[in-house]
Amino acid sequence: MKNTLKNIFHSPRFVVGFIIFVALLLTMIFYPIFNPGDPLERIGVGTFAKPGTYFSMYDATSAKTETFRLADAEENRINALLTGDARTRMIDWMSRHGDDVAGLDPADTGALMEAWGRYYEDVRLSGMTNADRVYFRRLNNSIVNSATAEELLVMEEDPETGDYAQKGTISLTDYVNTKDVANVKTLPLGTDNFGRDTLRELVSAAGVSLRVGLIAGIVATLIGLSLGLLAGYLGGVADDIIMFITNIFTVIPSFVLLILISYSISQEARGASLVAVVIGFTGWTWTCRSVRSQVISLRNRDHVNLSKLSGHSMVRIVLTDILPYIASYVVMAFILQVSAGILSEAQLSMLGLGPKTTETPTLGLMMNWAMLYSAHTNGSWWAYFPVILTITLISFSLNLMNTGLDQVFNPTLRD
Repeated sequence: MKNTLKNIFHSPRFVVGFIIFVALLLTMIFYPIFNPGDPLERIGVGTFAKPGTYFSMYDATSAKTETFRLADAEENRINALLTGDARTRMIDWMSRHGDDVAGLDPADTGALMEAWGRYYEDVRLSGMTNADRVYFRRLNNSIVNSATAEELLVMEEDPETGDYAQKGTISLTDYVNTKDVANVKTLPLGTDNFGRDTLRELVSAAGVSLRVGLIAGIVATLIGLSLGLLAGYLGGVADDIIMFITNIFTVIPSFVLLILISYSISQEARGASLVAVVIGFTGWTWTCRSVRSQVISLRNRDHVNLSKLSGHSMVRIVLTDILPYIASYVVMAFILQVSAGILSEAQLSMLGLGPKTTETPTLGLMMNWAMLYSAHTNGSWWAYFPVILTITLISFSLNLMNTGLDQVFNPTLRD
């Protein structure tokens, strides 16, 4: 056993896959300790908040301020106002206005602002709608205010009279340390379409999907192993019956069968564990056929015949004289079944046939939500790309481990 483990951990592919898988597993275990809470808790009212650190504006107005005079502060403020689309539209406006803007680089903020200040006027140009005129008016006002304003007034309502009185002022040179603000929230992956912490949801979803894969892998491996052992050892009528059932499941595409079974179960009853069992029930056929072929090659070996002559029971012969010889293959089949279970759950959830959405998130459900709310078209990459990356890493690590084990236990693949 010690020598076998040594050989396994000398396989580069297994080691790489094992390290990736353990890193993901440790993240699923320890991250909820540092960021506890319900992964489906809505912390945001809006949708798809960008990744970053957010602090309460209300608390910031009363926090201690420091004065900084940064040379590029005004330029940064203008750059934040002028998105790529705004710069393009500004040049288009000046072109329609008849101004000479040939060769003007939209990325050159200084030249663009100089041209805009020289040419802009609040008029409705030919071919432009009133909405366009309002857009440019608001854009110009934002630019002017950003360039000329020196401070903002902070007003406070009197609860008795309802009148507003000045509470303080905010200067352009006032800066607040986030440590002095009472409420600060860091969202490395922003929020999803429901205003939920995407990273906390992703870690929880990865754990649930892995649990689904493990349950599905155990169910599929147990069914396939049991039927494969019986069919291979008994042969004859028993083999014909088992293989007839296996062929029926093989002819019907497993994913189609999975969809039909999931659709027949009400959404309220579709918990993560039940979905995992259904996935396992539809994915055992190739394990059964492979185990059967292995057992057929072993059942007439000398040590098996000796056990038969000694009067040992079929159960003992199968468990002690056959199963240990195919144990490594069973482990590899289990790893592949786990990977297939995770991918099947993701596919089902993408179709809206996964676990119910009110209790626990899964990787497939997160992809489904991102797709329904068009995260891929509005640029909200953090709602779906980390999910794709997580699914890829889990499947990649499991398949690497399986390949490493195959190199160790399969003599034909050894160097």
